[in-house]
Parts: sequence; C-alpha cells; structure tokens
Amino acid sequence: MLNLSIILEDSARHVPDRTALVFGDLRLPYSMVDSVANQVASLLVARGIGKGDKVALLCPNVPYFPFVYFGILKAGATVVPLNLLLQPREIAYHLTDSDAKALFCFEGTPELPMGARGREAFEATDGCEQFIVLPATPLATESEHGESFWAALDGMSAEFETVQTEPGDTAAILYTSGTTGQAKGAVLTHANLLINTMVSDGMFPADPEGDVSLAVLPLFHSFGQVSVMNVCLRRRGTLVLLPRFDPGAALELMVREKVTMFAGVPTMYWAMLSKIHSDGDEVPKTLKVAVSGAASLPIEVLKDFEATFGIPILEGYGLSETSPAASFNQLSRPTKPGTIGFPIWGVEMRLVDDEWNPIEGEGPGEVAVRGHNIMKGYYGRPEETAEVMRDGWFRTGDIATRDEEGYYSIIDRTKDMIIRGGFNVYPREVEEVLMTHPSVSLVAVVGVPHDSHGEEVKAYVILAPGATASGDELIGWAKENMAAYKYPRIIEFRETLPISATGKILKRELR
Repeated sequence: MLNLSIILEDSARHVPDRTALVFGDLRLPYSMVDSVANQVASLLVARGIGKGDKVALLCPNVPYFPFVYFGILKAGATVVPLNLLLQPREIAYHLTDSDAKALFCFEGTPELPMGARGREAFEATDGCEQFIVLPATPLATESEHGESFWAALDGMSAEFETVQTEPGDTAAILYTSGTTGQAKGAVLTHANLLINTMVSDGMFPADPEGDVSLAVLPLFHSFGQVSVMNVCLRRRGTLVLLPRFDPGAALELMVREKVTMFAGVPTMYWAMLSKIHSDGDEVPKTLKVAVSGAASLPIEVLKDFEATFGIPILEGYGLSETSPAASFNQLSRPTKPGTIGFPIWGVEMRLVDDEWNPIEGEGPGEVAVRGHNIMKGYYGRPEETAEVMRDGWFRTGDIATRDEEGYYSIIDRTKDMIIRGGFNVYPREVEEVLMTHPSVSLVAVVGVPHDSHGEEVKAYVILAPGATASGDELIGWAKENMAAYKYPRIIEFRETLPISATGKILKRELR
C-alpha cells in the first residue's frame, strides 16, 4: 500500500493546527486542508469515480489546487493537472487524450476566463461526465458555468479512508509542453512522485520552527507540484500561494511571510533582481534555500543573486518524465555554479549517442536517466514511449557535458541547436557570453533560416536600464569574443520576451 496523499495526511496527524496554506489573508491549518481533501474524495466516490479513473484539474496556485489534488489521490484516482493557458480546443484534447471522467475547473478572471473555456471543452468531450466549478468568490455556492465546488461538497463526509493503491499504480498524468507536435501525457506512479518528494526534501535541512515556501511556480507543472508543494507539505511547512508571478509581489510576500525556501525559473530570478536594482525593493533576509530549474540559469544572474541575497542559487535538472528531479547541486558536495550538479539519490545518469551507446569522458552527449523517478511511459503512446525508453533508461533530448567529478552541465536542447554552415552552435553558450556585456540584461538566441548557411544565429536582446548599445556595436563585440561561426549576425531589441506559463522563454515563438 502506497498513496502519495500520505504526505498531507501524515502532516495533518502530527501538526493539525500548523498553517499549511497562506493565500492573501487566508491562513488554513493542516487539519482543514486534509478535511476538505477528504470531502473531495467522498464526492468522487459518491459520483462513481474511483481507482484508475482520471480526473482533470485546471486551477491556478490557490487553495483549491491542493484540496482537489489530494482528494483525487485519496479516492485512488489519477490526477491530470492542466496548463492554465490552454484554449477550449486544447483542453478538450487533454480531456479526451487522458480519458478524464471529470474536470475541476477554476472560474478564472475576465483576462483569463478558465471557467468559460473549461465549460466549452467539457461540452465537446464525450467521455467526461462531471464538471465542477471552483468559484473565484470564496465559498460561493453558485456559478454561471455549472455546479459549484462548495455546493457539491455540501453534506459530504470530512472523514475518508484513503483507497489502497500500489506503488506502481498511476498517481498523475503530467502533460509535456508539446514543442514537437501534440502534448503527451507522462504517466507517473505513486512511487515515482513520493520517492522524488522524499529525496528532494532530504536534500535540504529543515527549519525546526517550520519552513515557509513561496509557491509561484505553477502547481500544474511538475517542478511546482513536487519540488515546491509536495516537499513543503511533507516537511510540515507553510506554503504561501501566489497565483501569478510578479517580481514586486513575490519580494513583498517573501519579506512579509518570512519565506525560507524559494524555487523559481531563471526569468523569475532575473526579474526580481531587476526590480531590486531599479526600484530599490527590499531584499528578503530570511531566505535560506533558493533553487532554480526548468532552464539554464545565466552565470551573471547567479553571481548577482549571491551578491544581493547573500545565498547561492542551487541549480537542478529534471523533466516531467523524471518526476521531476534527476540531478542537483546538493549540499553534501561543493556547489559548482553553471552546472546541474550530480544525480540525486537512487538515480543514474549517463551521456549517450544517437544509437544509445554510452559516451565516456566529458562528452558532449545526450543525457539519459535511470532510476525510481522514470515514468511508466506516455499515456496511450507505446511507439513514442519506445523511442525514448530502453532497458529502464530514458533519453531526455538534452545535450550535456560531464566533468571529472561527475557534475553535469546542460549545453542545450537537441532541438534548439543551430547548425550554421555545418558547425553546431549551442544557443546557451552564445547567450552566456552576450549576458556578460554591460548593456545586456537578458538575451535569447535562436537559429533562423539562411540561404547559404542553412541557419543563421539571431539574438533577441533586452537592454539593461539606461543602456543604449546598438545592434552593430553588440555584433562587433560578440565577434571579438566568440568563434567566427558562433557570433550572432542578427540582433533584434525587445522590451519583453515571450514567456510560457511555467516561466520559460518560448524560443519557438521567436524563430
């Protein structure tokens, strides 16, 4: 018997009165979060949904997310969290592809009408039988989009005996962003997610007073869900929920709630540092652990953060398919800035070539991972699963090098690599060099079609406040600092760059 919901249940048993969730002025104790999750499980069972059934959840970082997430798990069902930015057609695709029986959907806002989009998708999906609205107004029992969560829970028992599930049973299906065609659902087991939570938790000493973690990474994404929400609830900490990242709001919450742990993506660190330097925002003093993942963190941002906050950023690496953590700069060994550290406990990594043969020495090669964190496969896609999995190894699509001490450094995604005149150019390397120019604040490098070279190197640049460098000036400087085949021939200045719901720079929109 193993059910991921144990991380909430155990904390609710031991510290029932401790604050589990902070959202605006709301402070909810562990006992209440567990009780509402029990009511959700009671509701699902009453509606005929149980072991092996799939339940979709479209919800931002608000208390509904953990209520419903753990309620689905307690009922023995599988949770299918959905990206908040999906349009009705895409939501319908995910509901159909995952065989979801029910959808819990947040009402949303005028700018992001999730309720209306979710309803339209639900109407268009044959197999999905239940649509429950998570109302934006607290405790509202009515919604224009359908049955309200609170009305549905009325009369449901707050006592529930969690359904017994096996370690290999499916706990969640997490959809990958689908940069190559349609999104695929990574099937993750109770063991995958629970062991990853426990190992991630064990990497950092707990604050005896109780840790406070800021959840601004979207909880629908594996990084926010496992590394932030699950780790915090397992260590009996307080999870401070912020539905939309804003650097000023994040810094203010860190100060007010005395946040000790923060996990973010590189663009978040860059935005908070920019805010502190340009507007003089207060630097939080209580932060003990800062973690970055999901994309490579520029060395210049690492240095600036350590100088400003007085603590290093620990970089890690993982994917939805690896539950998510695979490697990390862990406190047991020295941190190496610019690397993703070494494999976490119970996980092996190696570099392979196109034929899966191991590459010895430094590489470069494609990262392959094996261990307790590897998904069962892509839901309903045996051929695509077979392409990326062999003998327990999963190939990630990321190119990396490895130093003599076993620390890995991601060079780039295989699909982001630029081939210019027959030479391989790794955008990350070009970005790192450009970021050292005093006028450059942020940069994204992509390959664009070129008649004779196949592809040309193009850089999108956000200038530092007050900087006036021209494109020709930056190209000339880059030419002096990089090999002839690498430096960008085209520079376009931007005020902003397109960012995904998970905070990554969307290079496909720049190509």
